[in-house]
Amino acid sequence: MTLALPVTVSSLLQRAEGILDIFLVGGLGASSIAAVGIGQLLAFFLLPVGAGLSVGATVVIAQLWGARRLDDGREAAVHVLGLAILASLILMGLGLAFAPSVMQVLGASPEVIALAVPYVKIIFLVIPFTMLIQILSGILHGTGDTRTPMYCMIGVNILHVLLAYPLIYGRWDFPNLGVSGAAVAVGIAESAGVVFLLIRCRPLLTWPRRLRGDLLRAGWGIGAPVFGERMAQQIGVLVYSKLVLLYGTAAYAAHQVGLAIEAFSFLPGYGFAIAAATMVGQSIGAGKYTRAKLENWEANRLAAIVMAAMGVIFFFFPYALLRAFTDDSTVIELGTLYLKIVALLQIPLAVTMVLAGSLRGAGDTRYIMVATLVGMWGLRLPIAGIGALWLHLDLIFIWGAMAADWLVRMSLLLWRYRSERWRAIQVIAR
Repeated sequence: MTLALPVTVSSLLQRAEGILDIFLVGGLGASSIAAVGIGQLLAFFLLPVGAGLSVGATVVIAQLWGARRLDDGREAAVHVLGLAILASLILMGLGLAFAPSVMQVLGASPEVIALAVPYVKIIFLVIPFTMLIQILSGILHGTGDTRTPMYCMIGVNILHVLLAYPLIYGRWDFPNLGVSGAAVAVGIAESAGVVFLLIRCRPLLTWPRRLRGDLLRAGWGIGAPVFGERMAQQIGVLVYSKLVLLYGTAAYAAHQVGLAIEAFSFLPGYGFAIAAATMVGQSIGAGKYTRAKLENWEANRLAAIVMAAMGVIFFFFPYALLRAFTDDSTVIELGTLYLKIVALLQIPLAVTMVLAGSLRGAGDTRYIMVATLVGMWGLRLPIAGIGALWLHLDLIFIWGAMAADWLVRMSLLLWRYRSERWRAIQVIAR
């Protein structure tokens, strides 16, 4: 719990940054909201690269820390940072070059594109800072420090709010930048966050005397499947949402509001997954496999308790939760059905997330990617697609496909973990 709670808070604050931008530009009109939304969507599809490298940093450093190879751990941190800087510069170039064309393909109106282009250019110019926050946080997670990234995100959000409002609306002698002001605030706040994390990470960074292929291969070998897994999940969720949209605006709204409410359970699960990856990685690095298994089951127990409690709230009090987001009776009726379904999934979700974290700590990220592909692309989307496009089944069947996906993923990860094949994976040469 000590490791998981700060990660949960950090994740919530990372999401809050984007939500606040949309909220703050709301006074400029619907086109401004759409412009910020489409800009965030473009950046969202590039951030799995940072997520992959962040997990790579966490796992490699956790195992080196557990093995008491602290100098190797410090050199690994520098190598992953170098990869992150290179990757972020490539993403920045791609974003600046192709973002306007992608917005046209997505069907954005000329008015929205005109507002979004300046915003998106700034967002991609500062995307190296966004990625460096992810990577530096991953390095600290590997050492068992989840509090410092939380403090960083608290500071980033406070600075972001203090700057965004006056920059968007020209208050208090600040320039009136409109939509672009939100992006400028993000850039300043995140650059300050990077400076803070670099200062705190300074004792964890040792400049290597030579380029070490073993550390680069270890970081990339862990991170690349995580990138594939996240992309498969995100694109799958986008396609799945399109299928839900076939049932009408109210169904789609209920789905989106339900996802927003479910995040209050999902984010603690993510926190326990990161904690499991850190603890299991350090235990495996130390060669203490029995301790690694005990830590996995303890993380599973705590995650199941927390998420089951949230499931009880979802099941018995859906109206109160949905009413906070909307007063549309149809959306509330459909949203109640959605929340009751996901309420029953909370324990399987907890087990799936923590097992995935434990297997990542062992370096078994390729299997997790395969499980995601099987669940999302082999099960959820085909079932939902056939049900929505050909058989025209009720919406409950489409949401049931989501339940089938998570139950199969849980079964696959549970089988993999109990097989103990992850013990044979060697992330770094001993």
